[in-house]
Amino acid sequence: MPLTALIAEDEPLLAQALQAELAAAWPELRVVATARDGRSAVREALRLLPQVLFFDIRMPGLDGLGAAAELADSWPTDEAPMPQLVFVTAYDEYAARAFEAEAIDYVLKPVQPERLRKTVARLRQALATAAPSMTPPIPPDEALERTLAQWRQVLGAAGGAPSASSSPSAPLRMIAASDAGGATVRMVPIDEVLYFEAADKYLRVLTATQEYLIRTPLKQLLPQLDADTFWQVHRAVVVRSAAIEAVHRDEAGKLHLALRGRAEKIPVSRLYAHLFRAM
Repeated sequence: MPLTALIAEDEPLLAQALQAELAAAWPELRVVATARDGRSAVREALRLLPQVLFFDIRMPGLDGLGAAAELADSWPTDEAPMPQLVFVTAYDEYAARAFEAEAIDYVLKPVQPERLRKTVARLRQALATAAPSMTPPIPPDEALERTLAQWRQVLGAAGGAPSASSSPSAPLRMIAASDAGGATVRMVPIDEVLYFEAADKYLRVLTATQEYLIRTPLKQLLPQLDADTFWQVHRAVVVRSAAIEAVHRDEAGKLHLALRGRAEKIPVSRLYAHLFRAM
């Protein structure tokens, strides 16, 4: 069975260049589809279940980070192992250093053959290690957790899922937020916030009794929060860890949190389920 890949890149010429360089560096890899935005990438990946994903970080609509986070939850692991994930990025010295420090697979735009060959070598090794024919074989649950850990590392290096050790030196203490009507701005103590949830152009700020709105994107707010106090449990949700009352598993195996002071259940992404394994 041939190895397959999907490329998500909104610039057709760059997608063609990557496909051509892949054909030279990895002849047995077959690119089964290209997508020009994150939504199409998610849809095609779930339809074709390729072994490797090359996702441009910046795409219109749903970007590469969001598409990867969405796939982490929706990938049918009973049908196919989760794929290897590689980010495609325009040259940025800081991002490149971050990826290199974490030994993360990435491809620079325009495609650099030498960098691509390194990525291909890593991908070959990762796929060979996870192959069913490997002796001794890796248990499916362990193989899934290894892949999820890699995805968390990739998303963290790319700015999509900061690690638990990235607490700021001076965590945020107060938040200037609008009430539901938008007519009044209130100063909300961070100690009262139970969770944050991204919603359209706003970020919902939920306390035990109130809901407020701010325009700060979640990825910009995260570095200002104490990572020991607030845990990201979904690409769109961050909760106060001390407010977690219970963890529920539904019939499909998905986790949901019950928070003290709130009636709604908070979904936990597959990427963050490891936080609650001991529970």
